[in-house]
Amino acid sequence: MSLALVETTSRSTNAYYLARQNQMESNVRSYPRKLPLAIAKAHGCWLTDVEGTEYLDCLAGAGTLALGHNHPAVIESIQTTLASGLPLHTLDLTTPLKDAFTEALLEQLPGGKEAYCLQFCGPSGADATEAAIKLAKTFTGRSSVISFSGGYHGMTHGSLAMTGNLSAKNAVHGLMPGVQFMPYPHEYRCPLGIGGEAGVDALTYYFENFIEDVESGVTKPAAVILEAIQGEGGVVVAPTKWLKKIREVTEKHGIVLILDEVQAGFARSGKMFAFEHAGIEPDVIVMSKAVGGSLPLAVLGIKRKFDAWQPAGHTGTFRGNQMAMGTGIATLKAIRDQNLAQNAQERGDFLQAELKKMATEFPCIGNVRGRGLMLGIEIVDESLPQDHMGSLPADAKLAAAIQTACFNNQLLLEKGGRNGTVIRLLCPLIITQEECEEVLVRFKRAVAQALVAVRGA
Repeated sequence: MSLALVETTSRSTNAYYLARQNQMESNVRSYPRKLPLAIAKAHGCWLTDVEGTEYLDCLAGAGTLALGHNHPAVIESIQTTLASGLPLHTLDLTTPLKDAFTEALLEQLPGGKEAYCLQFCGPSGADATEAAIKLAKTFTGRSSVISFSGGYHGMTHGSLAMTGNLSAKNAVHGLMPGVQFMPYPHEYRCPLGIGGEAGVDALTYYFENFIEDVESGVTKPAAVILEAIQGEGGVVVAPTKWLKKIREVTEKHGIVLILDEVQAGFARSGKMFAFEHAGIEPDVIVMSKAVGGSLPLAVLGIKRKFDAWQPAGHTGTFRGNQMAMGTGIATLKAIRDQNLAQNAQERGDFLQAELKKMATEFPCIGNVRGRGLMLGIEIVDESLPQDHMGSLPADAKLAAAIQTACFNNQLLLEKGGRNGTVIRLLCPLIITQEECEEVLVRFKRAVAQALVAVRGA
């Protein structure tokens, strides 16, 4: 079927296309199982399916679409690049467009091009993570890595080994060895069972002691890798004092600190990068998703002293996506000119405040957290006893029902966290106040409907 016929066929229904993809695609597909629609067009924060139904999109390509769908600046950039005669495939050869993008991106990093250089990777965050770990091992001559429970760094062999979630790992044997997991602070479910500032202080001390204890049983690692805001792990924000201590200890002991900013980067947290909230500078910054302005691109920002690569030490056929570099420039410019970091902060503060008010009406909302337009809503069973820290048991069944009810109310969002009990909002950075208010109306209606469906309440 040609693209020209897709819009005019009489069989253009969601069920028709979903059934066809069910026959033709692997079992590995995931989003259509939770969001069963076939998309016909999109603009801004809105999607329209093949049946003409409009949806408010708070998934935004899992955070990829900083400017929402088909932003005029992005479309103009694609058209300009196509009309320019530039090659669309260049390996890692240089073009004027690549030169301009490189300079524009370096300007966003702390210290700019004096402090960092860029490495273009294959077009996924997972490949950039693999490159970062290889580089750390090359630079230090050491082999092990420290990662954190709840972290997500990709689905390739090495990146999966450093990912906390076990569901994808259990079926794959012989993942990259030498990964030591440590606990990540959690404001609602402290992994030490302490909670509050005391829990943060204990975890901060624990990390330093673990690295410096000559009988910890673990040799000095090549790298520490973490997210300043865990995304897939349930929107868990790293406390500032904990992040500062990790930076201090890794620097003291010559351990490469890698910050995975694939999802939290590019103004989503209210600052260009989430680590900036702690005032630290990583040795390596992993960037993807929004860096390509909605097109595939992945880049490392490397502190110059750590650039230990030999030529072709990490290669990839699709390192030179010219259209993505063009749309990346357009996105960076829009973030700056439209002050989208501030918009993300203001809209996020509003959503978070209103969701916390909603929790008083719906006690199944156990915790609301996040930064900017990266928000998490943990769903709990308030009929069960609290633990000794005052946290309620998570309710995976209700969380799934809320996601389904949101879809039925034309609100697209994803779940995350342990057992999928955290509803996640990753709205485009361009979302307006009116659209935020509409998100709340639809979400509140969905929670009420899900409670009736699951609990009869």
